[in-house]
Order: sequence, then C-alpha cells, then structure tokens
Amino acid sequence: MNKDIFRIAIPNIISNITVPLMGLVSTAIVGRWSGDEAMIGALALGVSIFNFIYWNCSFIRMGTSGLTAQAYGAGDFHETTAMLVRAIVISLAMGVLCVIFQKPLGELSLWLMNGDDVVAKYFYARIWAMPAGILLFGFYGWFVGMQNGVIPMAISITVNSLHVLFSYWFVFSFNMGIEGIAYASVASQWIGLILAVILLVSFFRKSFRPIKFTEVMNFEAMRRFFKVNGDIIVRTFCNVGVYTFFTAASARMGSDAVLAVNTTLMQLLMLFSYMNDGFAYAAEAMTGRFIGAKDLPSLKKCLRYCVVWTFATAAVAISLYLAGWEWLFKFFLHNADEENLLNVLSVAKQYIGWIVVIPLFAALPFMLDGVYAGATLTRAMRNSMLWATIIFFVVFYALQPFIGNDALWLAFLLYIIFRLVLQYFMADRLRDIYRQIQPK
Repeated sequence: MNKDIFRIAIPNIISNITVPLMGLVSTAIVGRWSGDEAMIGALALGVSIFNFIYWNCSFIRMGTSGLTAQAYGAGDFHETTAMLVRAIVISLAMGVLCVIFQKPLGELSLWLMNGDDVVAKYFYARIWAMPAGILLFGFYGWFVGMQNGVIPMAISITVNSLHVLFSYWFVFSFNMGIEGIAYASVASQWIGLILAVILLVSFFRKSFRPIKFTEVMNFEAMRRFFKVNGDIIVRTFCNVGVYTFFTAASARMGSDAVLAVNTTLMQLLMLFSYMNDGFAYAAEAMTGRFIGAKDLPSLKKCLRYCVVWTFATAAVAISLYLAGWEWLFKFFLHNADEENLLNVLSVAKQYIGWIVVIPLFAALPFMLDGVYAGATLTRAMRNSMLWATIIFFVVFYALQPFIGNDALWLAFLLYIIFRLVLQYFMADRLRDIYRQIQPK
C-alpha cells in the first residue's frame, strides 16, 4: 500500500514543490532587481489575481481526477477516454473565454486588489498563458486519475524550470521587471502544454477507445461531471477567496513591510500545502480507484497510511520554517538597504509563530480534500468550506480593529480548524464514503 501511495505522492510532491519555489525565486529575482519591498508587493498582488483565477479553474483537475479514477478502478477505459475529451473541451472553452474577456476581467481584478499600473502590466501580459494553463489542469487531473504521477511531475518541473530561466532572462537581460515574470509564464505554460500532448500520446494511446462526440456530451455523464465540478467550484471559490483576501488585506494594512512579510510567510505556508497535496493527490486517485473496484479494506488501509504521512510532512515543514525563515528574507531582499532589511526582519519575527502552528491543523483538511474529490463526495466538501469561510471573515472583521495583522492570521488558523471539523462530521465521520462500497 505504501508503495502505491508513494508512486503517486512523491512525483506530485516534487512537482508541487516547484510551484512555490518558482514563486519564491520570482520574488527573489524582483527583489534583487529592484531592492524595493513595494515592487515585491506589486508582484504579490499580480500573482494573487492569477492564483484566484487559476484556483477557481482547478475544479477541472479535481473533478476529472476523481471521476477518471473511479472509471479506471472499474476497468472502464471507454469512460476514461470520454473523461479526457470532456476535460479538454471544457478547459479550452474556459481558457479562450478568459482571453476574450480580458479587459473586464482585468479591470475587476485590479479594482478588487487595489492594483496599480505595474500590476496592470503584469496582468495583461500573463493573461495569454490562460488557455494553456487551464488545459494543463485537465491533463493533470486525467493523468492522476489514471494512477500516474510521473507525467504530471515531468510537465510541472519543465514548466516551472523554464519559468525561472525565462524570468531571469527577461528581467535582467531586457530590464522588463515584473512584466518579464508574466511573459515567462506565458512561454513556459505553452511549452508545457505541447509536452503534455506528446506524453499523452506516447504513453496512453493503448488505453484510448473509439468514442463519438455524442458520448462525450452524454446528458447523464455531463450532469454528473458538472454536479461534481459545481460543488468543487464553490469550494474552490471560497478557498481562493480567503487566500486572495489575505493578500489584499495585507496590502491595506498601510505598511509595505507587513505586506512583504505576510506575502513571504504565506509563500512558505504554501510550500507546506504543496508538499501535503502530494498525499492528497494519492488519496484522491486511490480513493476513486478503490471505490470503482469496490474494495473497502484497501480504501480504509490507504486512508490510515495517508494520515500518517501527512503529519510527517507537517513535521518536516515546521522544522524548515524554524531553521530557515530569516535566511529566506535576507535572500529575497538582497539588494535592500540595511535599514529596510532590519525593518522587515523585525516585523517578520512578530508573526513567524503563525506558520509554525498552522501546519499541525492544516495537514488533515488538505488530505481530506483529496479523499472527498476521489469519492466525488463534493457536497460535504462544499458546505464545510462555505461555513469555514464565513468564520474567517467574521473573526477578521471582529478583531482587526483591536489586534491588527494578528487578526488576519488568527482568522486564517480558525478557518483551517473549522474546515477540518466540519469536513469530518458532514460526511458522518467518513461513513458516507465507505457506504459507496459494498464489501465483497
């Protein structure tokens, strides 16, 4: 069982870690280029806008993965082929719509995030990566549903490595600033999409089955696809809303140092979430597979092992945070003058405790998201996230006038805790998942 878990989890952990590392390197490139925490804050706002858009499109990955895994577990390759085509059609439509409506989308995003002209240039440059980026979500979900974590890892490492190389080249060779970071994303995402198509045909063509387009658009299949994805959209919208509001609220604290600190600490926390998501992906793929195969003992065993490994990941993350946070801040602001650097470090020291505590509570809800997606038990996932999000905003607005930035971190911690508690009980302590399987 551990071998099966790690066969999916480890490649996803490796590929996931490259995402926040890419963000950290991009932040470091801009920091070294400008030596200005305000420029780092502008990049953070631009990235947050696209995180909001991309994460709200991530339902394609989660919905595709769970449904594909169940079809794979049942040995129904006709349906896995149909799921691939459905994911491509919907992903392509969404990506093209983002480009067509970039003007109103950009104006709304900049207004919500209080973005300036620098952020606007970043947005209108990076928007051309959207079709490729959303299509990659569909491919990633299908690959994981087919129990393959290596191909998404290869694509992700390629995309993020190219992003770093292009970013360095565009920023320092062409003096493009954060606009160069945006164009680096465009180039790397399209190259990644081409690689995904090549690997799909090379490794899975024997699994394809002849299908008609009417089968792809079958009413019952599409109804189930959109029902699952509709719940995931609401869940993801809440999740992204919290993370995006976190950055926006940080920007409104009235201090560039607080914005730079909150942004960097959240990047470090995202590093943990991406590590933990490796086991969430494994739980997602294997939950769907064992439900499709009607194998209850294996499902329970898989979930027990995934719980152990998620807490082990939390322990590793906490150790890294405690040992390396000060070095990371110094690295990001390498060109900053000594006074600014000391100011940022002084502010960071006040809040570093939050990202030491949060992983202990975040390990399980992150992993359970994968379990619920694999079981297509998306209603409980949606409702738990809705209530946790309400709690986040209530706590923040109630306490922010009294404790300032600590209210933002406390609200985020309680959001994580209530998300876990509600997830667990809204699925009748996971019994709703087990009821989908009739023991042999």
